[in-house]
Amino acid sequence: MQRRYFLLSAAAACLATPSLAGYEITRSDAEWRAMLSNLEYKVMRREGTERAFTSPLNDEKRTGSFVCRGCDLPLYASKDKFDSGTGWPSFTRAMPNAIATKVDRKLFRARTECHCRRCGSHLGHIFDDGPAPTGKRHCINGVSLKFVAA
Repeated sequence: MQRRYFLLSAAAACLATPSLAGYEITRSDAEWRAMLSNLEYKVMRREGTERAFTSPLNDEKRTGSFVCRGCDLPLYASKDKFDSGTGWPSFTRAMPNAIATKVDRKLFRARTECHCRRCGSHLGHIFDDGPAPTGKRHCINGVSLKFVAA
């Protein structure tokens, strides 16, 4: 019985922890915890979500780019940002070769989850209700991003 409990616990931990394999930039869990706030860690490394309307980046309107807080990879251009009214920074598209996606079924329906392709940090989700020209809405947690003015 103890072996079964151990195996189930180990499997659950693997499912809950983003894989380090395949990313250019890897850090230990201790390194991530040391460099991120509790909320940043919860969102970026455990695929959590910040509360709506709490990120100052939601109101950022200057020209520049939004980069990954975990590795500084440029992810989104300010020209692709729009006000979705959802309370999270939203973009019509990511920069080329910036993000990776996977299916997220946590809310009992399939959604497209996006991560930084270089370090694996969770960014948010992509929906099909955005404006032209793409019709996409990249709904991104502001704590996963840093803004760099042009």
